[in-house]
Amino acid sequence: MADNVTSLFRSTAAHSPSMAALAREGGDGTGPVDFCIPCNPYFPTPAMMDTMASRLKDIITYYPSSADTITAELCNLLQLPPQAVAMGNGSTELITWIDHLLVRESLAIPVPTFGRWTDQPMETGKRVDMFPLQESSGFALDLAQYAEFIRTRGTRVAVICNPNNPDGGFLHKHALVQFMDAMADLDLIVIDESFLEFADAEQEPSVVQEAMIRPNVIVLRSLGKNFGLHGIRFGYMVANPSLAGRVRSMLPKWNLNAFAEYVVFMLKEHGAEYAQSLHQVRRDRLDMASQLAALPGLTVYPSQGNFLFVRLPVGAEGTVVRDRMLTEHRILVRECGNKIGSSSRFLRLVVRPQVDVRRLVSGLEQVLYGTRRGAAVPELAQGTSYSSGTAAVDRLVGQTNGAGMQDLAAMAVGGGGMGGGVGMPMPVAQPMAAAAAAPMGVAASMGTASSMGAGMPMPAQMPAPAPMPAPAPAQMPTPPPAPAPFAPPSGPTPVGVPARGGLTAAQVRGMTAPAPGAPQELSQAPATGWPNAQSWPNAAGMGQTG
Repeated sequence: MADNVTSLFRSTAAHSPSMAALAREGGDGTGPVDFCIPCNPYFPTPAMMDTMASRLKDIITYYPSSADTITAELCNLLQLPPQAVAMGNGSTELITWIDHLLVRESLAIPVPTFGRWTDQPMETGKRVDMFPLQESSGFALDLAQYAEFIRTRGTRVAVICNPNNPDGGFLHKHALVQFMDAMADLDLIVIDESFLEFADAEQEPSVVQEAMIRPNVIVLRSLGKNFGLHGIRFGYMVANPSLAGRVRSMLPKWNLNAFAEYVVFMLKEHGAEYAQSLHQVRRDRLDMASQLAALPGLTVYPSQGNFLFVRLPVGAEGTVVRDRMLTEHRILVRECGNKIGSSSRFLRLVVRPQVDVRRLVSGLEQVLYGTRRGAAVPELAQGTSYSSGTAAVDRLVGQTNGAGMQDLAAMAVGGGGMGGGVGMPMPVAQPMAAAAAAPMGVAASMGTASSMGAGMPMPAQMPAPAPMPAPAPAQMPTPPPAPAPFAPPSGPTPVGVPARGGLTAAQVRGMTAPAPGAPQELSQAPATGWPNAQSWPNAAGMGQTG
């Protein structure tokens, strides 16, 4: 059973296997404790679930109302004009149509991020310029550098996820407005606010109102994440009526299902419960971050999402941690080695109630340190089929570039400037230096380390008692010499050249031409007045700080 379950992760690309698949392979039909899929654990309430269950037969038997009817009810709740809104069967349906209709030749996106923002445009032959977020700065997005990157590359569409997935990085509203002003000549700017409901760093963080009066801005929001109902598949976008109408005109009449309709129409009676659920998630996030930060060698990055991005201790391999947490403790975590710009040293952990967090921390202690803290699990031996951040780039090269160019990932690794981004390797640590620089608990456990995998130090001994004898370290071949650092050009970056040391999808794919017959410009919306945001319901989403 364990092999069947873990094999599901090897067969996925930039995402995790579904909970249904994991439950089927688990043997008893029940899923694990889920720290992977970013749901709201407090909404809908048990009473709401009971109400939906009592109406199940009617919900699944009959056609839903049209998308226009469901959208009108949502807009009434949010106090948004229906002309400025398009609802999709999940935000990914809207991402797909945004790409088909509004992305002509190129799109810029900071990485790591949600996989559809990189994969979808590449699947339709667009150039994707990936701006690497640097680990040294906590994966924070510097908007000035991002704008410079866009100008250097000549990109026509810019995407920002706020908060970003998987790290939870947050940008204040005034900074985003300044960015939109500076990039007003682009074909399109998309602000993906799928996780913004969980943020509490600002009273009114959404730029929805800005999107409705600008000719080239779309705000994307997810209802499934906020409401803890991923399976229903519903999300919406807000833009000026011209842009929203173009997307809405392409959507099927019944693209929203009856469950989505039922939930939207019941929300007006449960605003207080929803606001309380957001408040509780924010409190749980602080508590969970505190407990995880107490684990030796584990780095927890600041987050405004309903998840935390963590770096494992030196020597720990994320796929091993993920598989052991699942098979030994029935806990599902999101290992981020298949996200471009990340590596297997990083996990994304969804915020859950304290009782579940205690189980998570206990499992991590056993997997990472055995019976004592301080000795991390070893990395995988040579020959594994698991992928790191660099391997994820190699996978894209192999699938989309035919003959190979397999050295592109190495070029990005050796590049200067933004070298902490796409395909960023795990640092090669010398045993003594690593022990000196490591946190107290980790350094004390290292002793005399041996090398394995990517050159990371191994603990001097495995925790005892151990059920099996520790395997001998695999002998690794002598690594090739590092390539010469990439020198960024002084003028505009030619197409197909890494921008400032980063690897772009133009190189991966080898295509730069705009799609034939693509529209040349976006139409401008007429100037009209719309209602201002209120506390609940409001145009920026349902519920703010708590």
